[in-house]
Formats: sequence, C-alpha cells, structure tokens
Amino acid sequence: MNNVLQKLTVLLVTLVLPAMVIYFTVFFGLRPNEARKIEYVSKAEHTASVDHSQFDLLQQQFTNPKQVTAACLTCHNKRDDELMQSSHWKWERDAEIPGRGIVKIGKKNLHNNFCTAAEGNNGSCMRCHIGYGWEDKSFDFNDPTNIDCLVCHDKSDTYFKQKGMAGWPATAETATKEFPVPDYNLVSQSVGYPDRDNCGVCHFFGGGGNNVKHGDLEEALFHSTKKVDVHMGEDGRNLVCVDCHRTEKHNIKGRAYSVSAENTNRADCEQCHTSKPHNDVVLDYHNSKVACQTCHIPVYAKVNATTLYWDWSKAGRKDADGNPIKEYDADHNYSYLSIKGHFVFDNMVKPEYYWFNGTADHFLTEDTIREIPVKINKLFGDYKDPNAKIWPVKVHRGKQAFDPVTKQVLSVKLYGKGKGEGAFWEDLDWEEGIRKGMEYQERSWSGQFDFVETEVYWPLNHMVSVKEETLSCKECHTRNEGRLASLNDFYLPGRDYNALIDYTGIGIIIVSLIGVLIHTLLRIF
Repeated sequence: MNNVLQKLTVLLVTLVLPAMVIYFTVFFGLRPNEARKIEYVSKAEHTASVDHSQFDLLQQQFTNPKQVTAACLTCHNKRDDELMQSSHWKWERDAEIPGRGIVKIGKKNLHNNFCTAAEGNNGSCMRCHIGYGWEDKSFDFNDPTNIDCLVCHDKSDTYFKQKGMAGWPATAETATKEFPVPDYNLVSQSVGYPDRDNCGVCHFFGGGGNNVKHGDLEEALFHSTKKVDVHMGEDGRNLVCVDCHRTEKHNIKGRAYSVSAENTNRADCEQCHTSKPHNDVVLDYHNSKVACQTCHIPVYAKVNATTLYWDWSKAGRKDADGNPIKEYDADHNYSYLSIKGHFVFDNMVKPEYYWFNGTADHFLTEDTIREIPVKINKLFGDYKDPNAKIWPVKVHRGKQAFDPVTKQVLSVKLYGKGKGEGAFWEDLDWEEGIRKGMEYQERSWSGQFDFVETEVYWPLNHMVSVKEETLSCKECHTRNEGRLASLNDFYLPGRDYNALIDYTGIGIIIVSLIGVLIHTLLRIF
C-alpha cells in the first residue's frame, strides 16, 4: 500500500502539479480578478444654472452679432482674454519640432492636400473660424467683439455662419432660404454648453464636405447608434464632444495632428478607462505598444464615405459647351469636379497602421521638397521609441501644385466672389490662381508649376466599435495579409517566422517532455 502511495505521490509531483501550475498561471494570470470593476468616468450632466432670457441686457434689439458679443462680455468678463489665447482663435500655436526648434504652426501657415491652404481663401475657409469677418490680413485679432460666442454656445439650432462670408452670419442683403438672418434675441437668450451640433458644424464638414477630412468625424454622429460610435451613440453613453474634450478657461483638450506637433493637451482613452481596462493581463500588456484605437476602431467612415485620394492635376476640364463638369461614382459620391479634380471615396475603410509617439513634423510653406510623396505632416515614432504605439491612421493621398524650380508646394487662390478675381474655382485658370495665392502669402514663384504626390496622416480617434466588433487576435497575429503586415521593424508572434528558432523551440519541448516521461517511468518502476 505504501509503495502505491509513494508512486502516486511521485506522479503527482512530476506531472500533475506542474500542469496545474502552468494552467493556473496562464488562466488566472490573464484574469487576475474576474470581479474587478472596470472604472470609467460617467457622462457629465450639464444643467444650466442661469436663464439668459431673464436678462434685461438681452432684451435689446440686436442688429448685428458683434453687439451680442459685447453684451456677453458685460457679464462674462475676461472670457475674451482666455479665448483669444486659444488655437481656435489664433489658428496657430508655438510648437517644438525635433530638428527645427520652436516654430509657429497652424491653419495660418500650413499646407494641406484638400483645399491647399486656408490663408488666401479666407472667404470660404474662415467660415469655420470662431470670429466675424476674417476676410483678409486686416482682421483684428485683438478686438474682442470680433469673437463669435454664438457659434459654440447657441442652443436654438437657428444660428449659422453663411457660406463664403468669412465667418459672418447672413445679413438682410445676403440672406437665403438656407441661411436666413438669425434672430439674435432668440439666439442670445438660448445659449448653453456646447454639444455635437456646435462642434460638428465645422469639424464634421472640414475640407469642403461631410466626412471629407477626418473619416471618423461626420454628420452621422449628430444622431448615431452604438454601432457607429460606442461613446456617442444615443442608445448608449450618448456623450457629447466636451465630455472627452474637457475644457477649462476655453482651453479645449485634444489636438489634430494635421496642425499640431507636440504630445501635450491630449484627450486620451485613459482619462476615463485607465491604462488597464480589460481584466486581462495579456490584453492590458498590449497597451504598452498598441493604442486603444488600433483594436477598437477596426473600420472608419462607417456611414458616409470619406475621401482617400484627391488629384488636383485633373482639375480645370470643361464640357463641349465650356461649362464645368460634375461626375459621380456608383455610390453617388463625386468622382470628378472641374473646380477640384478627381476623387476617390470609400466607406467602411480599414485603417493603415503606423508607429506614433504623439509628435509630428510638418511641411511648412518655406520648405523644399526632399521626398516624394511629400509628407504634409509626418508622424514620429518607431518600435524602439518607448513612447510610440501602433495607431490606426487615415492617409489622405493626392496631387497638388508645386514649383519645379524652387521645389516648393504652391498656394492657390481658390475662392472668389465672382469671375475675374483670379480665383481658380471661378476662372479655372491655374496660373492666375497660383499667382494670386502666392501673392497673398508674400511668397516668390518661378512662374512654372507642375503637380506632385502628397500625403496627410490623420490618426483615428472616433467611431469606436462595440466590443463584439473589435479586432480579434488573428487579424494581426497571422502570416497572411494581417493588419500589421506593413510594420516590419519588430517580431510579431504568429506573423513572423524563423525556421531555426521554431525548430529549436519545438526540439526543446520534445526533449523536455521525453526527459520528464523517462524520469517519471524510472521513478515509478
């Protein structure tokens, strides 16, 4: 009897206990505490404590919006000082870029490969500036009555800036059915905390149309479901922009890396979800090198298509009668416009993936072309960078005008109020449009132009999927067309293969098992 017990003890020690150690180490290591509550910050409820309709000051008959701003500042004094320090007002900020030092960057002086540049196209682009009347260089950035309080705080849903009016709402002379003259008394008495309508009117339509720029910000988010965005879905958390983009003294958290360079003032997932939200050691460990967005945004442009390619070199064609041309793809997205060129749109797009440490370089107006395609903004980071993570990115590619002599990307005057001003959208004349655009920015031009391939990188943050639709392991850890196939500066299990390492590992396992088996049999018998 004792001999049998001895043999069973040996068997338990040599086989069963190691197996149990391995099992519990793996199982409970991955799930350290199934009951641990995942912490997140709940949606903040914004309840107005002031009824603006009761203020005598707002009962006066306003005839223009600058009078409303003056009335706002009577009570909300010093708010103008805060706001005029913000990037929403300045459209530029001081940024330190590796190899460049501190430079001023922003919409004021950066290229893009959508509508080429904001400055020089003020009437159109400055519609989304939080001011009134930035029509040219005479705009006074120090005049607080130039601030448009209403565009961010209107809750009446009746206040809109008019197209082509450099940030002004409609007047009696310019009003249309689409853009009537606002009832300033109604609007000024109906102000409140910004919501998706206030933010989205600009951020969803940048670049000339719905979802043109970002790919993950579009009009569908005004009223979405969790399937479109798990945070903003009205059947879920129903968050609004400022729930994540928290704001103090008009300093709004969050930066778009098409116009920003530094890893500061970021709005990130961890501010609500912590750095270990999964109850799973292996998944949480991924967070050291994989951004949350990589797994949780498997596709973007979920509802309406976004532009992936914009070729300005094709712009300018006319039909047989000399009229501008409009052509559409099978999904009724623009495929060609005489005033803008050739487009490629798509929806339900898989992102591209890049290492990103939160900092970026930018191709400034005075820079010369050193590589093709020209990277209008370049995301910094690689595997060896301790701050870099794998991010999902929309890459917008295109062709735009450049000077083959100076090797600089050219600025083009696109918008004008009528023919004969040299605006390309009106006259379809490249030479005159470039001359006017470069003249406005006080830049020299050789008089020649051609077109060069360009790229802009947009890290994705919105359209977060429900957990059932997040990426599975095999979509990255696979040898055949995995999501991370383009990132080859590190070893990825399941994707990368080394015969010597694999066979050596298998051999060690087999030899170890044989040794354990032989040892066990010898001890028993």
